[in-house]
Amino acid sequence: MTSINEESNQEPQRLDFIRQIVAEDCEKGTWGGRVHTRFPPEPNGYLHIGHAKSICLNYGIAAQFGGKFNLRFDDTNPCKEEQEYVDSIIEDVRWLGADWEDRLFFGSDYFQQMYDWAVDLIKKGKAYVCDLTAEQTREYRGTLTQPGKNSPWRDRSIEENLDLFTRMKEGQFPDGARTLKAKIDMAHPNLNMRDPVMYRILHASHHRTKDNWCIYPMYDWAHGLEDSIEGITHSICTLEFENHRPLYDWFLDQLDIYHPRQIEFARLNLTNTVMSKRKLLQLVKDRHVSGWDDPRMPTLCGLRRRGYSPQAIQNFCKVIGVNKFNSTVDFSLLEHCLREDLNKTSPRAMAVLNPLRVVITNYPEGQTEELDAVNNPEDLAAGTRKVPFSKVLYIEQEDFMENPPKKFFRLAPGREVRLRYAYFIKCRQVIKDQSGSIVELHCTFDPDTRGGDAPDGRKVKATIHWVSAAHAINAEVRLYDHLFTKENPDDAEDGQDFTANLNPDSLRILTGCKIEPALKNTKPLDRWQFERMGYFCTDSDSRDGRFVFNRTATLKDTWAKVQQKQS
Repeated sequence: MTSINEESNQEPQRLDFIRQIVAEDCEKGTWGGRVHTRFPPEPNGYLHIGHAKSICLNYGIAAQFGGKFNLRFDDTNPCKEEQEYVDSIIEDVRWLGADWEDRLFFGSDYFQQMYDWAVDLIKKGKAYVCDLTAEQTREYRGTLTQPGKNSPWRDRSIEENLDLFTRMKEGQFPDGARTLKAKIDMAHPNLNMRDPVMYRILHASHHRTKDNWCIYPMYDWAHGLEDSIEGITHSICTLEFENHRPLYDWFLDQLDIYHPRQIEFARLNLTNTVMSKRKLLQLVKDRHVSGWDDPRMPTLCGLRRRGYSPQAIQNFCKVIGVNKFNSTVDFSLLEHCLREDLNKTSPRAMAVLNPLRVVITNYPEGQTEELDAVNNPEDLAAGTRKVPFSKVLYIEQEDFMENPPKKFFRLAPGREVRLRYAYFIKCRQVIKDQSGSIVELHCTFDPDTRGGDAPDGRKVKATIHWVSAAHAINAEVRLYDHLFTKENPDDAEDGQDFTANLNPDSLRILTGCKIEPALKNTKPLDRWQFERMGYFCTDSDSRDGRFVFNRTATLKDTWAKVQQKQS
């Protein structure tokens, strides 16, 4: 697997706007020329493809400029955070290729330091304990066109604020009874600067600190402090935090502590999917999907289970680049990057998903021969494998038509086709059951065409894949499509939510599929190209001789066609 940091060893390329900023800071000697980034997920869900963009950006910058990269969990909300999410995030970041070395941190590591700094702000007259309820706080904040108004408790004395804040920490008040707020400006044009809440009372057990705390810091308070403690140089966030940057700077300036630089970029939006953790959690809880790792989900564990490679996701993040404006990327571009990688790296195999039995009437009874098949034409070092051939075969139902239209070149009565790596065969008879359905074909083969060419120079117009019936392995194949029918799932009728646009055909399960015996030792997450059928991945449900494969992507590349039309 290619690591994200290998991009630093490739040929020079035009720097995106964030890398330009970093390069200029290094040239000026800002922070002593250091570069130190971080990826700060909240452990309240599983990572998705949008997080991959942030991981690749933060780790890629650190690697490119010879800097450091931290993985830090912003675990300041005990009601939504779980160890399960922590473990999954660690696995996903590592799988994607980012290396934080020994720099794994948690916001909860700094709870005492954050509390001490809050006390410092109180002593400076820059923070106060407020008794307004959450609803009253919203009312007092004002609007974009109207200024807010001061809390009745804004002018409490420093001594009273220190006493109340200590008692908040000691658990003497119920949830929501009081908050600690920064004293800034209730008429500030930026609503985030209108006396924002720094701490709330929450009698909830934390997944790491247990019951040691009953007050928890708000994100805007914790974010900059965590960056400061860790010596981060460039705090890279998504655009929704742009309006929060003045507050980020204000807290650090008031404390007069080490001050990183916050930079914002546009988050990733993809067609036919959702990126909100809340909505993804709803899909899981309401059983619209089988779990966070359902292969239809945009989660990294879901993409991994479907068969996506880390390199494909890295390449996708590189292709879409880093911008300052929000946009939506066509899902077909992600699949294009996927196909480019899998085409080079996936071993080939033959699999028949909808089998039609073929009997080669002139092939010797009981004979089996082994034919040479190429493992990957894109990688000669992958070599060849042996594929068994015998009297009875399976081909795809769609590769035969009894009454074919003009441009159908595959097998038909009296027509000759090539079997991949094998022989020419000609259909002589069609066998049907009592209902008139085709159940078997009787064909003859030309023994002089072994390997796929005729000594007399005659040509055939089609090559089809096959599997020897005597050696075939039974398998289940799951065919996946977009989880949503609309490019924008939120575009629903009045009164309906995004789930109204779920695709009822997003999963189709095929049983009785036949795969060649070379796959008998396949393991979960092995990636394959089933010839002519698409890219597939061995699913984790495979066990004890029961094989399950997920279709990762079809062979058809819609994005490449779009590009051709545009050029």
